[in-house]
Amino acid sequence: MALPKGMRVLAIITACIFLYLVVLVFQAPSEEMQMPSRAPPKKYQEWDHDPQLDPSGEPPEPLRRVEGDNYAPDNPHSDRINATILSLVRNEELNDLLQSMNDLERTWNHKFNYPWTFFNDKPFTAEFKRKTRAATKAEVRYELVPAAHWDVPSWINEDLFQESVSLLVEQKVQYMEKRSYHQMCRWNSGMFSEHPALKDTQYYWRVEPNVQFFCSVDYDVFRWMADHNKTYGFNINIYDNPESVATLWPETQKFVADHPEYVHPNNAAEWLEDSHKRPENNKIAHGYSTCHFWSNFEIGDLAFWRSKAYRDYFDHLDRAGGFFYERWGDAPVHSVALGLFEDKSKIHWFRDIGYQHIPFFNCPNSPKCSGCVTGRFTDGEKWLNREDCRPLWFKYVGMD
Repeated sequence: MALPKGMRVLAIITACIFLYLVVLVFQAPSEEMQMPSRAPPKKYQEWDHDPQLDPSGEPPEPLRRVEGDNYAPDNPHSDRINATILSLVRNEELNDLLQSMNDLERTWNHKFNYPWTFFNDKPFTAEFKRKTRAATKAEVRYELVPAAHWDVPSWINEDLFQESVSLLVEQKVQYMEKRSYHQMCRWNSGMFSEHPALKDTQYYWRVEPNVQFFCSVDYDVFRWMADHNKTYGFNINIYDNPESVATLWPETQKFVADHPEYVHPNNAAEWLEDSHKRPENNKIAHGYSTCHFWSNFEIGDLAFWRSKAYRDYFDHLDRAGGFFYERWGDAPVHSVALGLFEDKSKIHWFRDIGYQHIPFFNCPNSPKCSGCVTGRFTDGEKWLNREDCRPLWFKYVGMD
C-alpha cells in the first residue's frame, strides 16, 4: 500500500539527514588528529626558577670513569690527561681555600687525582704548603706570579687612574678602589695562560677560595672536554654591573672592525647584544648586554687564550686601559672573546656540577647532589634572580 505523500516526504528528509551524518562521521578527523600539535621543547627562554624546570643530568657519552687504578695518584700510566686544577690565592686565604679543596676533593678529585697548581704574587708560606698538601693525594705545585705579569703596566696614567677610582666609587662600582683587584682581573684575563708553569698544560679547572661543590661527579671532566672538542665549560651565567664595563664593547667593536677575520661564523653575538632582559644596560654599556660566564668557575682549553685572535684582543684591551680606568673583569673579557671568536657549540654548561660562589648557586635536580636546594639560584634577595643570564644563553645557543 502506497504511503501518504506527507509520510513519503518525511521519509526522504530523514534518509537525507542520515546520509549527511554518515558523511560527516567518515570525513571527521580522528581523535588523534584533532589533538593540538605538541609545542617544541623549551629552550629555557621561559626559565622561571621553578625546580621542575632546572635541568640536570650528566653530559653525553663517552664518560671516562675510574676502573681499577687507572686514576691512582702514583700510577705512571694513568688515564689523566695534560690538565690541572688552578687557583690564584693569597696566604691569608688559606682556610677559605681549604674549604674549596675539601669540597672538590670529596665530590670529584679524590677519584681522579689531578694536580693542583697554586699561584701567588708573594711566596707561599710553609703553613700554606703543609696544609694544602695534606688536603689531597694528588700532586701540588706552588708558583710565583712574575712581577712583569702583575705590576701595573707602564702606560697606565696614575692620575687618571685615581680620578677614575673616585668617579666609579661614587657610582658604587665594587672593588674599584682596590688596586690589587684590578691587577688580579688583568692577570686572570690575559696573563695566567702565559705563566711558564702552564706552558705544557692544555686544560685547567679554575677554583677560588670559599666556594662549594655539592654533587658527586664520577667522570673525568677534562677527558670529556677533549673527547667532545669543547673549548670552555661554565656553571653560572649572569649580568655584570654596566658601569664597570662601560667602554668594553666600544673597544671590542674597534678591534673587530680591524680584525673581522677573527669573528667565528657560528658565534654567540646575539647573547652578547640582547637588550630584552635589562634594556637599561645598553644606555651605559653601549650595546653590550653584560651577560658573562662567572669565571670563578671555568673549565677551559688554554689553547684558546693562547690563540692569535685572543692574544691580539687582549693586547688591544690592555692598551686601552680599561682594566684600571674602569673595572673590566676577566669574566666579561673572557665571555666577550668566547662569544665572538669561538664556535658557540664548543661552549658547554656543566649543569650537573653543583656549585656556589656567594651569592649565586647552580643546584641540579639530581640524587647525586646534597647540601643545596634544587633550582635555587641565589643566596641573597629574590631580586638577584633577575641577574640570571642563562635564559638568553639557552635562547640563542641552547642547552648543549
